[in-house]
Amino acid sequence: MNYIIYDLEATCWENMPPGYVQETIEIGAYKLNHYGEIRGKFNRFIKPSVHPTLSPFCRQLTSIEQLDINRAKYFPEVIEEFQDWARIFEEEYMLCSWGNFDRKMFAADCRLHRLEDAWTEHHVNLKEQYRVMKRLKSGIGLKKAIEVENMVFTGQHHRGISDAENLVKIFLKYLGNWNV
Repeated sequence: MNYIIYDLEATCWENMPPGYVQETIEIGAYKLNHYGEIRGKFNRFIKPSVHPTLSPFCRQLTSIEQLDINRAKYFPEVIEEFQDWARIFEEEYMLCSWGNFDRKMFAADCRLHRLEDAWTEHHVNLKEQYRVMKRLKSGIGLKKAIEVENMVFTGQHHRGISDAENLVKIFLKYLGNWNV
């Protein structure tokens, strides 16, 4: 079993204009085996096809620059690279993210580009499981969970690869306790 600990960043606006759709602009992921050993790292930017210009709000929130996006490949090519890296169609896997947003974005981007999306259903919401494990009334953000665990948040918050790296810390601390 491969655990794909991942985080996505998506196009965003301070006040989303009517009719706009979000698209993934970064995938950050780590692949862990059932022993918790890191077996790989994946980080790619994605050029959005519907609204290719990032809003000032999005650039500030994510620290992703327009130049990074302009140089990136489109979703169909990047998601194929991701699936190959994660061995989605060759080995057992579980996609693990902090919340359901990331799973929904993968599925929405697949539908937008007329790609098969059933593979996104192999997913577990670690945020909800953490809430239950810790007996919290409501879920908390990843950065707050890192603080609660007396860990140091490393990297840049709201960057896919950094958020995935920090999620790996929590995943490993409770390895064996997750319902995956």
